[in-house]
Amino acid sequence: MIKSGPAGPLFFIGRDPGGTGTVRAANPLMNEPTSEATEARIVVESGVAARVAVIVEPAILDLGYRLVRVRVTGQNGCTVQIMAERPDGSMTVEGCEEISQAVSPVLDVDDPIQAAYYLEVSSPGIDRPLVRASDFERWAGHLAKFEMSEPVGGRKRFRGILRGVAGKDALLARDDAKGDEERDVAIPMALIAEARLVLTDALVTESLRRGKSGLPPEMPAADEIAAPKKGRGKSLGPRPGKTSGPAPRETDTEEE
Repeated sequence: MIKSGPAGPLFFIGRDPGGTGTVRAANPLMNEPTSEATEARIVVESGVAARVAVIVEPAILDLGYRLVRVRVTGQNGCTVQIMAERPDGSMTVEGCEEISQAVSPVLDVDDPIQAAYYLEVSSPGIDRPLVRASDFERWAGHLAKFEMSEPVGGRKRFRGILRGVAGKDALLARDDAKGDEERDVAIPMALIAEARLVLTDALVTESLRRGKSGLPPEMPAADEIAAPKKGRGKSLGPRPGKTSGPAPRETDTEEE
């Protein structure tokens, strides 16, 4: 199943139930990790999602991609959502398929999910999560919102224009500052529980200009793109009843 839409992750690829799994060998010369690829994430998961991230991240890195985020939700019983990208921020349908085929066997072996689940692999999308210091720098000038793990200056939520990074802080020009409230703030990245870009016309235009929306020049029809090979584990494949269109907003509670 392949999903596209400008407001969220651009591609989802999940395994079908049953069958046998294979792992595609990576070319060690073509996929040698760069410093950008190995840059550590600052905003990370907790609970079951954190265990999944530890398992799948080495396989993703070996292929020349980097993990953006893992989320485990209660959609359709249980869904494991993996966002990944190349170090330059690009992603393709083929890349999602390659990652799906690589992480499925390792999830079967380590078995972090104690139930049947659907596996989804996608690009981060345009209104993407910000998880590395380079993300806050790369998307400076665009609107973002932060959720903090603990209050900063008496606030746990921030929204404004990204101004880059200074040391271990993300710089933000708040667009919701009132009265004598500080407009320009430095937010410790270590205290950010979640950060993501806010979808705006300017962001869409810039994403397309950079050529990093994940859409290839000529997007093939869904039925012309090879589905990943079937795997043995508990993954149930793509979620049932889903059709192409804008990605849904994330409202589900993450499984702990």
